[in-house]
Amino acid sequence: MQERFNRQIEAIAVSDIRQFDNEVSQIEGIIKLTLGEPDFNTPEHVKSAGIQAIQADKSHYTPNAGIMELREATAKYFNEKYALAYAPTQVVTTVGATEAIAASLQTILNPGDTVLMPTPVFPIYAPISQLNGANVLQIDTSADGFILTPERLKQVLATEQGQKAKALVLVYPSNPTGVTYTKEQLEALAKVVTEADLWALCDEVYAELTYTGTHHSLASFAPENTIVISGLSKSHAMTGWRVGFILGPKDFSEQVIKAHQYMVTAPTTSVQYAALEAVTNGKDDALEMKKEYQKRRDLMKEALEEVGFEVARPAGAFYLFAKIPTKCGLDSWSFVRRLAKENQVALIPGVSFGQGGEGYVRLSYAASEEDLREASKRIKAFMQKF
Repeated sequence: MQERFNRQIEAIAVSDIRQFDNEVSQIEGIIKLTLGEPDFNTPEHVKSAGIQAIQADKSHYTPNAGIMELREATAKYFNEKYALAYAPTQVVTTVGATEAIAASLQTILNPGDTVLMPTPVFPIYAPISQLNGANVLQIDTSADGFILTPERLKQVLATEQGQKAKALVLVYPSNPTGVTYTKEQLEALAKVVTEADLWALCDEVYAELTYTGTHHSLASFAPENTIVISGLSKSHAMTGWRVGFILGPKDFSEQVIKAHQYMVTAPTTSVQYAALEAVTNGKDDALEMKKEYQKRRDLMKEALEEVGFEVARPAGAFYLFAKIPTKCGLDSWSFVRRLAKENQVALIPGVSFGQGGEGYVRLSYAASEEDLREASKRIKAFMQKF
């Protein structure tokens, strides 16, 4: 046995976010603002649909891409909300958005391809790309308000490594910054994407949690080059149900079903019926949650700015990406570890999100207002030490 394990597996690490969350969970009285999980419960009508499916013995295999009723309802849901034009056959139901990302990247990447990755970005796309033998080229967007501009994309494409680019990952509203793209910004990016004949993997799982303006999809402007990743984890507080969606061009959909099939066979049957209820009768389920998130966002943004943090403009999702005041003299890992140990509040270090993230921390405000108010008091007390 010359090599016991896959070299690509050995080269990647377990997520910093999960490792740190496990580390701070041992601290008594800790308030964790680490993981991006809604603190709301799944809507009752969605839970009921799942229960009814189990009671009706919906426990057998479904088609690989999911039940057709769900694919039809999902296509209608996205087409009506975001002015898209997908047929049900262009929808694949997956085991969460994570599997959707993995299957999509496996479908389009060959060893040696380059994936362009605007950073800071959630640390999932790079390892999956590398597992498929691709190279990752990070694009630091911190100087442009955490937005990838068409000019910057063109500059990168003109470099030696950029010329080998096969795909661009675009996450909006963003985890970790909360920023998103306007219709005009997406239209301009779409021109560069189509001219360079890139795949654009657009993770739009936070689309329903857009606070400023309306969410638009790059797929509106470059449908043949865009793969849309979404799911119900954030919009319907269904993280544990593990249901996601891939929407893409017809030729892509015909290929991605193979990767999906050999990963999971098919999504969980009862979950698909709960998802069907969510996209059919729960189109506005996110509205009340969004109102509450906005209140929490404003509360924590004001609290952080009051003690000297600079906060990226949060237009969606449920995160604040805050620049550590220079007076602290700490890198992001040192800052979060001291804050957790000394004042029992856990945040995520910005460096975990790639280039442009060092010197920042990510705060998830998907927590109760009571916890957020207490956390803000503890952060204020911590900052008084500098």
